[in-house]
Amino acid sequence: MPFRALGLEAKILHAVQDAGYTEPTPIQTAAIPPIIAGHDLIGIAQTGTGKTAAFTLPILTKLAAQPAGARRGTKVLVIAPTRELAVQIDENIRAYAKYLPLTVATVFGGVGEHPQIRALNSGTDVIIACPGRLLDLTQRRNGDFSNLQFLVLDEADRMLDMGFLPSIRQIVRQLPKQRQTLMFSATLSKEIEALTHEFQRSPKTIQIGRRSNPAETVTQLVYEVPKHLKPA
Repeated sequence: MPFRALGLEAKILHAVQDAGYTEPTPIQTAAIPPIIAGHDLIGIAQTGTGKTAAFTLPILTKLAAQPAGARRGTKVLVIAPTRELAVQIDENIRAYAKYLPLTVATVFGGVGEHPQIRALNSGTDVIIACPGRLLDLTQRRNGDFSNLQFLVLDEADRMLDMGFLPSIRQIVRQLPKQRQTLMFSATLSKEIEALTHEFQRSPKTIQIGRRSNPAETVTQLVYEVPKHLKPA
């Protein structure tokens, strides 16, 4: 099935073509139509199977269909467990949104907060954030999510493992209840199922393959580190 059969907007299709992709992955084929249709969704798939595009492409398609005078403010919030993943998502969204008049910014720790505060307070369309820094900044009254339309929790299982659930709960309390919530995870544990009941409304569940091993597109490397060089 080609990407054009999934109902994506023409400018998004053009950007996908520019990126060199011709056919969607299984998670993209299964997830894109229900997201465009407005459903909450929980997607279970291995790392490296194209989960980022599975939520980015339909969200951008829905934003592209909105009138130019649509309400200002942050419309999309993507929460990710690590800075590295947030940067990767940012790069993907910028690539797929290259023909759209959208602004994108990342919010995470370990760097200066002032550019992030400006991004939050200027109504940036798409914010990709790690829970700790985002909660810190919003608790200081930065950011306006009153017009938020989409919440994405990416690698939700990792965020639970890393102890981010209390922060995520506090962030979600600041968001409009009328929103589309998408969750992606490598596993469908009891904890993830409980999270869907807490944050989503009648979500569609899509499960692709098993988690036992990383996807074939992911290369695993092991580096031997001498004992005297390991941190305490």
